[in-house]
Amino acid sequence: MKHPPPASRIGIRCRLVLAALVAGLLTACASPITAKVTSFNQWPGNVAGSTFSYIRPTDGINDLEQQAYEGYVQVELERLGLKRAPQGQVGRIEVDIVTGNGTRERKVREAVYRDNYIFHPPYRNAAGHVFPGYWGPDRFGSRYVGDREVIQTMQVSSLRIRLLDTQGNPAGKPRAVFESRAVYEGDNEDLPDLVPYLVRAVFDGFPGQNGKVRLVKFDGKADNSIKLKSPS
Repeated sequence: MKHPPPASRIGIRCRLVLAALVAGLLTACASPITAKVTSFNQWPGNVAGSTFSYIRPTDGINDLEQQAYEGYVQVELERLGLKRAPQGQVGRIEVDIVTGNGTRERKVREAVYRDNYIFHPPYRNAAGHVFPGYWGPDRFGSRYVGDREVIQTMQVSSLRIRLLDTQGNPAGKPRAVFESRAVYEGDNEDLPDLVPYLVRAVFDGFPGQNGKVRLVKFDGKADNSIKLKSPS
């Protein structure tokens, strides 16, 4: 039987290691994402077919990023039967999108395990050879010895969406008819990766019950097909 030369074996090992790393990254990206959502609404019954437009930040900071987030919101609004107002025009519904990103600390309890070392006594094998005793790990593994309190730093990312109705209201003073805030608290994630899920959480069961706090959970692997709506 021929064996591959050393260089080939090294190449095979490298490919195996690379495959394992890629699999690990995919697994990490597929972790569940949970959003806490609170919504309030006075949603009119005659909005279907109306137009919408966006309220843009006056400072223009992160304009391209903001437009990307608007694309996700546009998908949901079109599902509700609304359509984007022509460029430069104000729609009946004005959309205000605000994102936030920060951290907070929390106290949690974690289990503590200890490796027990025990004395393994001398023994004689079938051939009559005697082997000395020794200290080594317990064959039953680590033992649970209690809990301890630790401080964890959590990422807190939020999305607030307000829909304001201009119909029947003074110019420049639209009335809020829907407001929702979705918050993610957990491991470190990039905000642009989270926003599509937060948007979907906001519009889940739209318009929802007033003031009801609910949890919306996404399986990252199953929901990684979220598509961006190109701004029109």
